[in-house]
Amino acid sequence: MELILDGIIEAVRLLLSGDSEVLAVTWLSLKVSGLATLLSLLIGVSSGTVLALATFPGKRLVAALVNTGMGLPPVVVGLFVTIFLWRNGPFGHFELLYTPAAMVIAQGVIATPIVTGISMAAIQSLPANLRLQILGLGASRPQMVWLLIKEARLPLLAAVMAGFGGVISEVGASIMVGGNIKGQTRVLTTATVMETGKGNFDTAIALSIILLSLTFLINLLLTIIQQKRRPR
Repeated sequence: MELILDGIIEAVRLLLSGDSEVLAVTWLSLKVSGLATLLSLLIGVSSGTVLALATFPGKRLVAALVNTGMGLPPVVVGLFVTIFLWRNGPFGHFELLYTPAAMVIAQGVIATPIVTGISMAAIQSLPANLRLQILGLGASRPQMVWLLIKEARLPLLAAVMAGFGGVISEVGASIMVGGNIKGQTRVLTTATVMETGKGNFDTAIALSIILLSLTFLINLLLTIIQQKRRPR
């Protein structure tokens, strides 16, 4: 209990003192995970909607692969992204390894199946005849898809929260592709692992509290938006 209390005190001290390294690590965590979540939304919502609306051979297999991808181990993602970005890999000439961009890519790969799976389920949960009603009112197919997405906006916000929560808290892929370089690729999760390994438990707990607080505030904001427009 004393360690936890020391960690809380240290977290308050670091925040109130405006520690430049902690602020930089926190900002990078938010930026990397935010961009990864945005990337996953652009790919996941569109692909999830297509999977929900389209009919093609092997659809169930693709859906099963997406649902399996929702539980992708971050270290496996980190391994394959590292291989692809390695200097002798297919994309090594871009020199992205051990940069924030590589972390965004890895986290985007982790979050995309989560967003895709939830988006697919959200669109499929809508009434089956809703599409026909929209088209019957004279809407084009793109307009129909947009209206379906708007109708499913509440569970889609849950997809945003799930995707963001999955990447802001992951550590394996971030260390593998980012390297935990001070001032460049060190984020809250990798810094926590490093401080724990050094035996600085008070600092590690402080960073964990900052991470939890940041995650809570983001999800609180999204929850307020979600519940504000909840259907009665």
